[in-house]
This record gives sequence, C-alpha cells and structure tokens, in this order.
Amino acid sequence: MNYELWIMFFLYLCTMIDRATVDKIMDATNIVDVVGEFVTLRKAGVNYKGLCPFHDDTTPSFMVSPTKQICKCFACGKGGTAVSFLMEHEQITYTEALRWLARKYNIEVEEREMTDEERRQQSERESMLVVNEWAANYFHDVLKNDPDGVTIGRQYFRSRGIRDDIIEKFRLGFCPKRRDATFAAAMAKGYQPEFLVKTGLCFEPTPNTQRPTPNTQHPTPNTQQLRDRFSGRAMFPWFNVSGKVVAFGGRVLDSRTKGVQQKYVNSPDSEIYHKERELYGIFQAKHAIAKQDCVYMVEGYTDVIAMHQCGLENVVANSGTSLSVYQIRLLHRFTQNIVLLYDGDEAGIHAAMRGTDMLLHEGMNIKVLLLPDGDDPDSFSRKHSAEEFRAYIEEHQTDFIQFKTDLMLRGVTDPVKRSEAISNIVKSISVIPDRIKRDAYLHDCAQRVGANERTLLASLNNFVREAREDSSRHEVRGTGYENSSEAEEGVQGNLEPRTSNLEPRNASASSEPERLLIQMVIRHGDEVAIDGVETADGQTISLTVAQFIDYNLSQDELQFSDPRFQQMLTEAVEHSGEPDFKAESYFLRHPDPELSQLASDLAISRYQLSKSMQVPERNGDLERKVSHLLLDFRLTRVTARLVQLKQQLREAGSDTTSSTPILRQIMQTQELRNVLARQLGNDIIT
Repeated sequence: MNYELWIMFFLYLCTMIDRATVDKIMDATNIVDVVGEFVTLRKAGVNYKGLCPFHDDTTPSFMVSPTKQICKCFACGKGGTAVSFLMEHEQITYTEALRWLARKYNIEVEEREMTDEERRQQSERESMLVVNEWAANYFHDVLKNDPDGVTIGRQYFRSRGIRDDIIEKFRLGFCPKRRDATFAAAMAKGYQPEFLVKTGLCFEPTPNTQRPTPNTQHPTPNTQQLRDRFSGRAMFPWFNVSGKVVAFGGRVLDSRTKGVQQKYVNSPDSEIYHKERELYGIFQAKHAIAKQDCVYMVEGYTDVIAMHQCGLENVVANSGTSLSVYQIRLLHRFTQNIVLLYDGDEAGIHAAMRGTDMLLHEGMNIKVLLLPDGDDPDSFSRKHSAEEFRAYIEEHQTDFIQFKTDLMLRGVTDPVKRSEAISNIVKSISVIPDRIKRDAYLHDCAQRVGANERTLLASLNNFVREAREDSSRHEVRGTGYENSSEAEEGVQGNLEPRTSNLEPRNASASSEPERLLIQMVIRHGDEVAIDGVETADGQTISLTVAQFIDYNLSQDELQFSDPRFQQMLTEAVEHSGEPDFKAESYFLRHPDPELSQLASDLAISRYQLSKSMQVPERNGDLERKVSHLLLDFRLTRVTARLVQLKQQLREAGSDTTSSTPILRQIMQTQELRNVLARQLGNDIIT
C-alpha cells in the first residue's frame, strides 16, 4: 500500500464517524481541560504553559492556546489540536481520539450508515480480533495454571531468564500438547470454527500432511478434522500498535528442537495480520520510542524481551523477515532514529545490511551495533548485567555510513574492488532524501576513502538520475519535476530546465516563502485581501487571501512544491465562497491528521500580544503583506534557478556549444531577479 492509498484507507476509517458528530465533539472540546489531564498547566497571559510531556523538559516549553484550541512545544515542536495531542500522547488513532473526547464530554457518537459489505468486513475483523484476544488469555492461563503449562512452558521461560513481570507484560503463554485442546476450549466458549481457521489458530490438515501450509483456510471447515496449529509450543502474542492481538508466534520446546530447522511457527497472513506490516513489541515499545526518539531493531522475540528486562523498552523485532516500507513508516510515526542491533557473525552483518537503503530512502537515521562473539541481544544480556548491557550499546553503536565504509573497504587493496565498494557506498548515500544530510555524508565519505568529493558527487547524481528513470514517471503537478523525490528537494547536477524561469530546481530553497504563504492561507485565507478586481466580462469581484494567492501564482503557472501546501491552498479556494468558512478552524479540524498538524504548527505563535497591545489591521494591509510574500516567493525561485544554471555552466566548461545557451539563460534570469529585487525594495543584485 503506497502513501496515497494509506491516506485513503485512513480517511475511510475516519468517516465511520459522522462529520456532524466530529464537529459536535470539536465544539465541545476545551483543549486546556484535555491537556490538563496529563500536564500541570499554569496561566501565562492569554495562554497556559507547562512541562512538555513529549521530551525531558526542565523549563516550561509547552504552550496551550485556549483561543485557538491548539498546543505546541517550542522546544521539541510537538503539539496540535486536542485530537492530535491525544493521538501522540496516548498513541491512539484519530477515531480513537475522537471517541475519547466523546466519552469525556458525554457526546453520543453517530456513525454513518455502512454498506452491507462494510458491515460484513467489519464484523469479520472484529470477530477475528475477539477470538485472538480470547486465545492470548487462554494460552497465558494455561502457562500459569495447567500442569503441562507450568512444568514445560513456564520452565522454558525461566530457563531463558525471563522474569514473571515480563511474562505478564508480553502476555506469554503455552499451548497444550493435545492436538485439539485449543479447538475444544474455543468450542466450549461458543466461538465459531471458521474464525479459528481464519486467524490461523486451527487448520484442517490436507492428506499426507500434519502441519498446515501458510495459506490453508476453509470457509466451511470440517470440525471433525480441525487441529491446533501451535500445540505444545511456547506462545508469543503479536500486538499491533493499538494493542490488539493480531497473531501469534509459537516455539517448539524440549527434545523436538533437536534437528528442527523451523523452531518457530507464526500465524498465517489474514484479514487482521500481514507480517510485513507488523513489528513484534511495537505496542509495548511505542511510548519509550517516542520518549527516547530512537528505536532499537532486533531479530527475534526473546531479543525484545531481554532488552526490556535490561530497562531498554524502545525495541522492536522484525522476526527474521526483510524490513518492509510499511514497517519503516510505522516506526517513522514515533522516531526517525533507528539502531540495528544484531550479533556480529556473518548472518548478523547480512541482517544489518538488509533493507538499509530503504530505511535511508524513508528518511531514517541509521546506526549499527554488532554484538561480540556471535552473541545476540538475548544471550549477551544473560552474560552481563543490565548496566553493562546498556553501557555497551551506548558506547559501540556506529553511524551506518561509517559502518558500511569500514566493512566494505577493510583489507581491500585491489583498485577495481575498491572502486566498486566506494560506488556501493555512494549509491546508499544517494537515496537519502534530505539534501543537507546527503551532502554531509558524501563529504564524510570522501574524507574516509580518500576520494575526490566532486568525483563522488558526479557518481551520486548518476545514481539519482538512474533511480528517477527506473521509477514510475508521474508528474507532480506544478513543481516542474517528474517524481515526488525531486519535488521534495531537487538534485545537484545538470537537469534540463522547464520553459518558465520561475520553475524551482531546488524545492528546499523555496520552502520558507512557501511556508509563510501557506501560513497566511491558514490564518487569513477566508478574509478579503483585495476589492474591486475586474474580471474579463467586466464584473467587479473581491478576492480572499487564498483566492488572491492562487490567482497570482496561476499567472505564471506556478504552484507550491510541497504537495501538502498545494492541497491546503486548493481546498481554501474551493471553500472560499461558503459564508461560514473559516480557514483556520477548517484546517485545524481537517480529517487528514497531517494537514491538521501542519495547520496547528503554523497557527500558534510563541508570543501573543494582549488585545490592548495589538495594532489593528488597516485597509490594504493584507494585500500588501501577501503581495510582498509572493514577490519573495518568486525571487527565491529565480535565485535557486540561477544557482542551477551556474552549476550547469561550470560543468559545460569550455564547450561553447553547450555554454552559450546557458549564458543566455543566466543573463535573462539575472535580469528577472533584479526586477524582483527592486520591487521588494532591495538593491540590484549583480
């Protein structure tokens, strides 16, 4: 599922609650009351202040605005509306946050009428979750109270040094050895066989097989033939980020582990569980990950548990599978810093290298830590005290690029192999989306390998172009780029210009003017910016701030390079004709949490003057402010374009065939830049 589909799915879930009910909840919500349940607040002028709950705050940095109904920490930047505050603090979904507020203010939640298919799917998913919840409790009870559970299951966990409090925390369990024990217990509780099969708790053996194939599911199972999938195994429930039991992992015990290649059996994929989208331990770790702004990635269940016993709770496992983009984006909700923690043998090194380019591409900062002597986190923790374990982790983690450089160039003297290794390192750097970070890594790499930085830069640009050509070519509307990665921050190198001299070649250079313009849209988008605009048919109309910005940019076929900004401008223009439309309120309550969060970030100011100190707006002030920002926006675009042209000229060198048209474009662009500078009241730039 790509990002756009994820958003569609998210909005689908959100629309289960009627829009009128959402408005009723938001109207009743007092953000001071909501935040005050978690943070001690004190009055500070027209606002309230307190210690930020999202980082180790020593001086009150967390501001709550009762007038705007938003909050923000001016140290770590987190905050938003009451809904986004609850989502971040309690690590719950948008819908769950709305329901939390509805319960607080005694508002009945009205849900829109679902289709028969939606009801069927929802009922099926809920039934599967109920069955899994029962099974987790059942296995846990067997571990504590059943004779086999105590003598076999609990003894296994004790042999691994797992404490009772950790057993409770992860709800570890044991599945009875009798092949139909779980099935019989579920039937006695009234659960339907089809959901036991769909969740993977039971299976119907095919002829000549005693173990199920991963996708064996029967809509009408033969209850006489059903067998337990996990019989005689230690049980590790999988909780999703919301705390729902979505799957299980079962480990074979006692003498059966000898010569067994697959010691673990996992639940098959189902309507509620896709292994590539889940991470073991994410529910128990999410608060610690957000608090520490870092996550440790390990391989197995017991590795996660061992680190929790050492007091390191910000840890998850991908359980031996390659990292997927879904898992990375799940982690990115809580942090962009990840430490890959594996054993130091060849398999551990391979695991550390696997999926790292995908992590870099998704904007994660990667460090690597390989444990000594072939230890994994579980075995290492049993040889050392918790303090020694934590100290070792802190002292030995290495930046990924440094790790990869040391690994690939260690002992390599052959020039060809050395160049291939350096090229591989540069290729990893090329996928990093942040241009400043990418440049810093490239500079560091050049120093480490003793290579010319300009040579590495040329190689990096080739990798970027190749990636662009290999990716699907979809136009990011109005940015002048062919894919979203270019739209975010452009590429150093020789890129062909578009027809307009105002088109951006480096979106990051124009991010601040764009941000100021969209801030005007959020704060004043519904207010009239200019009166008396004459249309082509002779009519006179007024333009709101949003309409004025949109109209002005459209004259040069310009749009924001940030697609979120463009979406907000488009929606503000579309709603400008509605009499009750208020841009700030509209975006603060936007169903897309990313846009709502962005609006709250831009709507609140650290310092707010009292009404008696505020200077009243005069006629034409909004028009002058917006016009100035639009000129600044254009000037930034033109300046960025000029930098690109000069880079192209340097690369053209003495080739007059290539350099002459570039020189002509530079002169035209310089003249346009000077015109814009004069309009802004600046000196002419030479």
